[in-house]
Formats: sequence, C-alpha cells, structure tokens
Amino acid sequence: MSESLPRRLPRGRHALSRDELERIQRARLCAAMAEVMAEKGYVATSVADVLARSGVSRQTFYQVFDSKLDCFMTAFEFAADLLMQRLLEMVGTDESGALAPEVANDPLRRFELAFTAYLEVLAAELPYTRLFLIEVYAAGSAAVQRRSRLQGTITTVLADLLGVTDEAGRFTCQTIVAATSAMVTNAAAENDVAALRAVGPPLIDHIRVLWKAGAFGGQAAPSSR
Repeated sequence: MSESLPRRLPRGRHALSRDELERIQRARLCAAMAEVMAEKGYVATSVADVLARSGVSRQTFYQVFDSKLDCFMTAFEFAADLLMQRLLEMVGTDESGALAPEVANDPLRRFELAFTAYLEVLAAELPYTRLFLIEVYAAGSAAVQRRSRLQGTITTVLADLLGVTDEAGRFTCQTIVAATSAMVTNAAAENDVAALRAVGPPLIDHIRVLWKAGAFGGQAAPSSR
C-alpha cells in the first residue's frame, strides 16, 4: 500500500461515482501523509507537504478531512485494517472466520504464521509502520489512545490464536505484545527491514518455551472447525 500512491484520477470526464472519487482521494492523501511523516515526522509535516506528495488540491483535502490530525487518524486506521487483514489471511481464516484444517489444531503454528505475517506487513509498509509505532506519540492523546486500543486488539487476536482462556494467559499475551512493540519500534525508527524480520525467529522460539512452561495458563481444547 505504501510502496506507491493509489492511482490518480483520470483527466476530464469519467464515470467514477462520487463515493469512488472520495475513496481514491482519501487513499492518496493517507498514503502521502504516511510517506511524508516517515521523512519529516508528524510535527514538521504540513498539509501543504501532503498535498504536494499526493497531487490532491487543498480544496479537496478539506472536503475529505477536517485537519492534518484527521488525515493522520484515518491513515492510522488504514494501517490497522491492513495489519489485521494480513494476520487473518496468514492464519488461513475464511470469510466466516473458520480456521484452515492444517492450523485448526496447532495453536503454536497459528502463532508462528500470524507473527511472521505481522513482521512482513511492518517491513513492507514502513511509512505506515512508522506512523502507528512512532509518530503516533507526536499526534496527541487521541492518537495514543487509538494505538492503545489497537494493542488491545492484537492481544486478543494472539490469545485467540493460542487458545488462551484465562486472565493469566491473557496477561502473558499482553506482555508479549508490549515487548514485541518495543523491539520492532527500534528497527522501524532505523528503517531497518532486516532487523524487523530478525525479531521473528528468537521470539517464536521463546513463545514455544513459555508454552511448555505453562505461562499461557489455561488453553482451550483444539478447534475442530
């Protein structure tokens, strides 16, 4: 998504609906926001910078967003939606949310696939990664609170993947999410894709150690779906 901006609108008359026009403009502006912030940081990024990168007019910007912060928050939602979509795709859920047979009875394999997908998304989408890992703190309390809710969602996903059923296990999941966030933030700050991916193998091995030690508390019976 961040490797190239969404397509520009066609010149002259076109058959795009108003909703489609707004969707394209919104996507271009969010991608531009993420890209410029990756270079300049949230505070130094201006609406003019976003307009120059996106090729969208100021008038259109304010038809779509109320402010720079509004654009940032929407870009954050894009990043969060992309992350969750890739996680679910990687663990093999179908449209109904059912797990693929090859992972339905193997929670550690589900975790390995999901965590690898998480790191791959971060590596492939560095501007968005920096947006929700780093620049979110410069965007104010509302943005930080949204990031905290996203961390809670990721914790829930991790607990579900591992079949965790009690508070002790959930606390272990919460700890893992927080520690992972700290490790990948350092790599993202350096734009170090290799370092992002390198977090995976040792952490996956450590999860297996924690699992054997019973650190995840009670676990649900293997799924039969």
